[in-house]
Amino acid sequence: MFEIREKPEMVERAMLVSIYFNASEAAEKQAMLDELEDLVSNLGIGIVGKHLIKSRDIHAKFLCGTGKAEEIRQLAIDCQADCVVFDNMLAPSQQREWERLIDECVIDREEVILDIFAKRARTKEATLQVELARMQYSLPRMARMWNHLDRQGGGAGGGATRGEGEKQIEVDRRLARARIEAIQKELTTITRQRATQRKERERQAIATAAIVGYTNAGKSSLLSLISGSEVMAKDMLFATLDTTTRKIELPHGQPLLLTDTVGFIRNLPHRLIEAFKSTLEEAVLADFLIQVIDAHDPEAYRHYETTLEVLDELGAGGKPMIVVLNKTDLVPAEELPLIQERLQAHFSGQIVIMSVYQEAGVEALLKACETMLESRVQRAKFLIPYHRSDLIAAMHNEGKIFSTEYLEEGTLVEALIPVAFYNKLADYLAK
Repeated sequence: MFEIREKPEMVERAMLVSIYFNASEAAEKQAMLDELEDLVSNLGIGIVGKHLIKSRDIHAKFLCGTGKAEEIRQLAIDCQADCVVFDNMLAPSQQREWERLIDECVIDREEVILDIFAKRARTKEATLQVELARMQYSLPRMARMWNHLDRQGGGAGGGATRGEGEKQIEVDRRLARARIEAIQKELTTITRQRATQRKERERQAIATAAIVGYTNAGKSSLLSLISGSEVMAKDMLFATLDTTTRKIELPHGQPLLLTDTVGFIRNLPHRLIEAFKSTLEEAVLADFLIQVIDAHDPEAYRHYETTLEVLDELGAGGKPMIVVLNKTDLVPAEELPLIQERLQAHFSGQIVIMSVYQEAGVEALLKACETMLESRVQRAKFLIPYHRSDLIAAMHNEGKIFSTEYLEEGTLVEALIPVAFYNKLADYLAK
């Protein structure tokens, strides 16, 4: 990757800061600061301080006033932090001002998430998407790399000529823009390839469902359990960035394609939503969604809302949905009904109680999936002439055959198939 954002090689001691402006925001800001602690820890950086700072007004230079800025600088000195991480999104100019004041590396929530994504990306597409987001984030911040050259003197007479630093930064910006354009072209090609694969699935009329939810809710573990195949899952934020699809068979025999998607998070940088739109299209185009919620998390309902907000941004807000309350083995029995009641006040669909860890609730989830798709399939008996064996092969591919009997006039087949395919076979219905 073409690096355009310099950070110290070793950041070991980070102080976390969240600035807020209204007393009503304090509780939510504290929860997000706790979440930031998890995010930074995922980068292997130690936390030496965590501070919630109230400012009366928003200021252009430091976001807060100069008095509060000096207070934060002193806190960083006292805890010997070599990096200050803001939960707030900082403008490039604010980031530069903070680094001048503190004389240490300063990053914001967006950059932390981008760095985590960069470490987790595995496939070519995910790597390109992360690189694109990082380049777009870093481009307006490039000036800091050449400040020491910008101060070079001019020519004779002290004229204001362009210094070497200005020339170098323009070269780097052109290189960065060229790289952004090249990545976008590569991603367009990959998107076309995925569209071709998706058309093939649509041609086969196989139903699809996308597993969505807050990061670390247990989506990948759920897919592993249901499909019986190993999917990379770890107890960490954003363990997987790449979509993984597995084909399963529902109890009544209908095939279903289940796709695991990247986890959501509060204040997910908009450029990351844009960069991952092609990946998250699986959620937009799925027949229905399975939202996984960590029932044990105190912020479970807020995570549910965040997922809905991101889905709305993607254009998938109106999709039929099943909600899975996962990790219920960690929830006291008397608290679970309260969690369900709060959710049911805002969600009228099916809620499934599960513990992936204990492999509990699988049958209930599969039954809920069947209910979602009951209007898409039809079970019937067909008498297929022997010269149309291609139709029987199609039944195997697109549905499930329960019985086959060879008669004089043809093959009697009982099958569960998609309604669209059923309508094409109306002439072969057994009487």
